[in-house]
Amino acid sequence: MRYLIHLAYNGANYCGWQTQPGNPTVQKTLEDAIGTLCRRQVAIVGCGRTDSGVHASDFYAHFDSDAPVDDQLVFKLNSFLPPDIAIFGISQVADNFHARFSALSRTYQYHVSTERLPFEQGQYCRIYFKPDIEAMNQAAQVLMEYDDFTSFAKLHTNNKTNICHLSEAHWDRVGDQIVFTITANRFLRNMVRSVTGTLLEIGRGRLDLAGFRSIIEKKDRCAAGVSMPAQGLFLTHVEYNTNINI
Repeated sequence: MRYLIHLAYNGANYCGWQTQPGNPTVQKTLEDAIGTLCRRQVAIVGCGRTDSGVHASDFYAHFDSDAPVDDQLVFKLNSFLPPDIAIFGISQVADNFHARFSALSRTYQYHVSTERLPFEQGQYCRIYFKPDIEAMNQAAQVLMEYDDFTSFAKLHTNNKTNICHLSEAHWDRVGDQIVFTITANRFLRNMVRSVTGTLLEIGRGRLDLAGFRSIIEKKDRCAAGVSMPAQGLFLTHVEYNTNINI
């Protein structure tokens, strides 16, 4: 039987989602917890591989079990896991469902602020200039015209393709923060953080739309802006083609 877990986590204390020998990760922490409570080893597959320090407010993972899962497993896990991981629900899904490959799209948000926010430390990146949000939104719409994002991809990875199909990209002011939202069928490693850093160059007047187009069309990571710190990035939504009620 295949089970799907709906969870969220603060990534500050983890070296990303994926298990790494000798380093704390969300996947390993969750596998150890379920293994202890279910008294059997469990392999968990996540819907993505968030980098070290990146957060997820909407994350899914699946695992297989030969025995039915205890109805109280959600409660037990939330009592057993560290407080920076929360389990919202666990439900049985079709055997061919895959947390990663069944996903239609993913939405990320990057949070910045010009203010010092003591109660939100570790969940946004402070910037020291007043950005031109209108200009950044114009550039965000330019992104929608392209599908090859080589200029924003982390170098020396094993990506077979750098093609991504975007369906949403915009900046919004939310309280004391300015939030960049981007949705696509897939993302390259470090893509959102490097796109954000480049758009902020437009927001501070160091880059215009023509220059932004040139960066995309060069297909050269060295042409783009800096990669923003992990702390401001959240995976906020994963879309599936089936109704998941957990």
